[in-house]
Amino acid sequence: MSKDKDKDKDQKKGAGKDAAKSADQLRGKDYDKELKKLHGELVKLQQWVQHKGLKVCILFEGRDGAGKGGAIKAITERVSPRVFRVVALTSPSPRQLTQMYVQRYVPHLPAGGEVVIFDRSWYNRAGVERVMGFTDMDEVKRFLRAIPLVEKAIVDSGVILIKFWLEVSEEEQTRRLQDRVDDPRKIWKLSPMDLKSYSRWYDYSRARDDMFAASDSPHAPWTVVPSDDKKRARLNIIHHILRTVPYKSLPREKIRFPKRQKRAGYKDPNYPYKYVKPVF
Repeated sequence: MSKDKDKDKDQKKGAGKDAAKSADQLRGKDYDKELKKLHGELVKLQQWVQHKGLKVCILFEGRDGAGKGGAIKAITERVSPRVFRVVALTSPSPRQLTQMYVQRYVPHLPAGGEVVIFDRSWYNRAGVERVMGFTDMDEVKRFLRAIPLVEKAIVDSGVILIKFWLEVSEEEQTRRLQDRVDDPRKIWKLSPMDLKSYSRWYDYSRARDDMFAASDSPHAPWTVVPSDDKKRARLNIIHHILRTVPYKSLPREKIRFPKRQKRAGYKDPNYPYKYVKPVF
């Protein structure tokens, strides 16, 4: 009986923690209201970036399930993909494996009037490649020695460089990865690599710590974002971008729609259009 009582206590305690966590989560209405306001500011930022020819580069790093994709989507869903470009590179080709490591990333850096967002970046070498054994520690150490100099050159060329590390807890990562298993809309997000890396939590912690120690520089600092609460994380990320990139609201001319032209004898065609089958 005592074991059953202890089990019940543990279950109630766990339920209490879940309830407390749920109560602390940002409400959907509050999130939507703030996100709408921030989207308006991002549009102003976009216009200013184009007007001034600014070059902005934003890196997103973090463990699998930390919320990088959702944060990037929140940033980009109301701005132009021609200005806000998302770069998510696949595994390197045989030719790229023979190149200088950062070479395949350099062509994607922003030109004037662009914001480039890297969904994982050159820090793959310090993270996933190290943890999964795709490169040896000598290569990792060389990369960590060189990358502050590379980033200094990038910043000196006029690029505003923002580096985010999304920090997720073990429990929340497990919940999110399990959700990918259970949700047919998200199963594509779960790769064999995710499952392998899941077991190597502390290897990733060591890799992160070494990466921060080597590359958290005055000219390119890391910004850590607690991401267990995805909504709060996304809002805080956008606020940070808006504080980091200087921008002003450009004056807007009053928009007047011109009159439509007259039909001038045009007749609607008698053509057998193939319409989409109405399901709804």
